[in-house]
Parts: sequence; structure tokens; C-alpha cells
Amino acid sequence: MFAVIIAGGRGTRFWPASRKNQPKQLLNIIGENSMLQMTVDRLRKTKNVEDIFIISGKHLEAKIKKTISGVDPKNIIIEPSAKNTAPAIGLAALYIKQKRSDAVMGVFPADHLIVGAQKFSKSVRSAIQIATKKQTLVTIGIKPHYPATGYGYIQFNKKSTYEHLNAFPVKTFAEKPHKKLAARFLKSGDFLWNGGMFIWRIDSFFNEISSHMLELDSQLGKIEKRIIDKKDFSRLWSRIESESIDYGLLEKTKNIHVVKAEFDWNDLGSWNSVFEFAPKNKDNNAIRGQGVVIDGNNNFIESQNQFTAIIGQSDLVVVSTNDATLVIPRSRVEEVKRVVEFLEKSKNKKLL
Repeated sequence: MFAVIIAGGRGTRFWPASRKNQPKQLLNIIGENSMLQMTVDRLRKTKNVEDIFIISGKHLEAKIKKTISGVDPKNIIIEPSAKNTAPAIGLAALYIKQKRSDAVMGVFPADHLIVGAQKFSKSVRSAIQIATKKQTLVTIGIKPHYPATGYGYIQFNKKSTYEHLNAFPVKTFAEKPHKKLAARFLKSGDFLWNGGMFIWRIDSFFNEISSHMLELDSQLGKIEKRIIDKKDFSRLWSRIESESIDYGLLEKTKNIHVVKAEFDWNDLGSWNSVFEFAPKNKDNNAIRGQGVVIDGNNNFIESQNQFTAIIGQSDLVVVSTNDATLVIPRSRVEEVKRVVEFLEKSKNKKLL
């Protein structure tokens, strides 16, 4: 399998630590290494991975080459502009196709936490087998252990001839549900969290793109000729519509299976996710860096460069950097991106 890591996101929900030129995937959010380096290391240890590619934006190219080890600099693919996941994956597929037209391609986010290397490797091997035997698209779904409202879901058919591989035909994809619906999903036993990990043969992928995303297929065909001739394709790229792989392809195709994973997974989508994994004191406060909480519980402080104090408050997130401080209730951490939107409108590029 040729593994592709998507590393072009901005990580706006991790502002003020995450910035355009130092986004979430390049931060040491959990542990001593960046999320991207942890992803590279995990894939290098996984059997059946022949080579690793990273796809990202031009503004991160130099930093990725300087800070990330274990990936050939030639395998860092640069998209001329951000176009969401479907075009990014399509572009990476074109580069892999130049190496092997019958290759199996795996797609992985750069910034998710996965615990259980052997179970992860087992799921990848199962997905490769299904993708090869059935010539089908394969996604890896996570067994849910609580009614999460922040994840998309995958409904699968419990009857499968590939149950020995923990693989099942996909019935449908569901958007992030409200609390009651999430509880019904969990109770039904045939829904998995959508972990954003995909494995397929290159030819199977392009066949599906040609059936369900005609405009993208047309542009990728033209871009492929430019890549073969080692010519610039940015003008062709600019004509591509931004689209997610989930909405553009996976929700439309019938040729898709899901492997039910058993490893622990978290998309680390907000400061609350970091709070969950951070060590806590007797009052359930998590303090990373310099700080103190007096008469308060369930707070999270991230303050590496200055001392931060909370008195008489509970359930807060406080993140302090050299030039900005965020204070927000833990119940509203998803709204951090509203600050980023405000800064974009005010054209305050220094804080972005």
C-alpha cells in the first residue's frame, strides 16, 4: 500500500496555538512529537506500507521538509490551493499512478490520535484484502462507545461474506447527528464513527470518480498529462470545484465496504479532546505549562510562556500564547472558529 497523509488543514478550532503557518498537524498536542510526525511513525511501523506521501499546501512545504522525518522529500505533494479532500486525494492518486497503475492507496488524516498499533495494522491489512479482492472502495469505521454528536457515522450491513475480516458493505453515511439520534445509532449496533481513513486500488478509485464526479475526473485527466510532462498545472487546478471526498464520492457510490476497527481513536477536534487526554489534578483540572486553578473544577489551561490563573470558575478552557489569549466555556469550544472568522474579516493577519 502507498499511504497518503492529508496535511493541508488549518486547524482553526485550536486557535490561538494553531496558526496558518503552524497548524494543528504540526503542533505537539499529545506527546513530544507533532501529530503529523506521529502519523508518519505509525504508518512506518505498519505492515504492507510500501511508501508514504504527504499532501499539503505550498506555505507548509518548507516546514514539513524541515521538521518531518521518515518521508522522502520527493513524496511531498503540493496542491496549488486548498480544494478540500476530493481533489487533494485525486491529485495524490495521480502521483501514485505514475509509480504503479495497479497500486493500492491508503488515505489517512494527519492529525488524529490512534492507540493500538497492532489493531490498526490489522484493520489496514483487512482493508487492503477487501480492496484488492472486491475492487471496492474501503473505509475504516470506528466502533462507537458513546453517542457522539461531533462525528459523522457509517451504517453497515451486518450480513457479510467478509465478516472474518471485520468488513461489511456500507448502507449509508450519516452527517453529525443530534443527541437523541446519536443514541439511536449507538443502540442499533450497525453504525460506526467515520474516521476519515480510506483504502482502495488506484484503478477502482478513478473508475468511481469518472462515474460520480465528472468535472473532477475531466480536470484530473488534463492535470495528469501536465504531471507526466513535468509542467505546471496550477491554472487547471484553479478550475476545480472544492469538494469533500465524503459528499462528492463516498455518499454516492454503492461500491464501498467498511472495516470495523477495534483500535482507540480520537480526531482531536477541539481543546476538549486535549483536556480528555491530559493529566489532571484532584479537582480534575488539567494544566499544561504554567498556571493554577483556585476554587474551580474541570478547567483546562494551556500556557507555556506566561503564568495563567483561574479563580472561582469551572469548566473553562484558557489558552495563552505570546500574542493572544482564549477564554471559553468547555461546552462551547467548537465556536473557537468564530474568532478566526472575526480576525479574517478584520484582516488581522498577524493573529492568523
